[in-house]
Amino acid sequence: MSDRYGTDVLSSDWRAPRRGRSVETVADLGLVVEEVGTDWCGEIVRVERDLGTVTLEDRKRRRRTFPLGPGFLLEGVPVELVAPTTRTAPAAPGRTASGSLAVPGSKARVARASRIFVEGRHDAELVEKVWGDDLRVEGVVVEYLDGIDDLSEQLRDFRPGPDRKAGVLVDHLVRGSKESRIADAVARGPLAAHVLVVGHPYVDVWQAVKPQRLGKTAWPTVPRHLEWKKGVCQAWGWPHRDQADVARAWKHILGGVRDYGDLEPAFLGRVEELIDFVTSPA
Repeated sequence: MSDRYGTDVLSSDWRAPRRGRSVETVADLGLVVEEVGTDWCGEIVRVERDLGTVTLEDRKRRRRTFPLGPGFLLEGVPVELVAPTTRTAPAAPGRTASGSLAVPGSKARVARASRIFVEGRHDAELVEKVWGDDLRVEGVVVEYLDGIDDLSEQLRDFRPGPDRKAGVLVDHLVRGSKESRIADAVARGPLAAHVLVVGHPYVDVWQAVKPQRLGKTAWPTVPRHLEWKKGVCQAWGWPHRDQADVARAWKHILGGVRDYGDLEPAFLGRVEELIDFVTSPA
């Protein structure tokens, strides 16, 4: 007589999911998957490795962004999406990221007394990525100030002079802004002959990066009640819970910058102006 219940209740994995366990799958562009939490089905059109996100586009060309990892179905089978490996494109021979002619075998010059000051760490990292080679040849150091509310005091501590110039790059330098009032006060002050304050019109240096480099058409408009950087991450579907998420977002933005062509002209011109100012003869 056959035993329709079997002989061993532990012979199979009773904890296994009905559709099977997730299989690790590379999130290649063009792959069509379904996100099980929302039933959103679409083609993978973008993968942000450093953000840990994947963007799906449905048949109506609507897009949504989700975290990479488990929670997707591929042809009905559970999968855990992982980012594809990437290769860094080699830099164009003979040119620096700023577009200047490279100087083969050149060594960093001993730092000048003159300095370029920027508002924050992200500003400094962007300037270094694009102009770093040029600045080392010229012996120019870039320092960040953590804001410019007390710019006059910081400049007095620096003690600018004929051979010790200070160039300052300010965010959101537009008519009527707090930044414009601070810059005007410095320009009328006793240190003005040896200090140049210039600025770009963007709320934050993030906007100096062309949005097309990030697969976007424009930077989002963030409501005033939201912290701007978190608002950008939220608008674009990027993780935005805490400062660590904001830091990852900046890493992603900076990673999209290859050279000066990825930056807005209003930012490029101001940095070049400061470099000329601090390297020109007294």
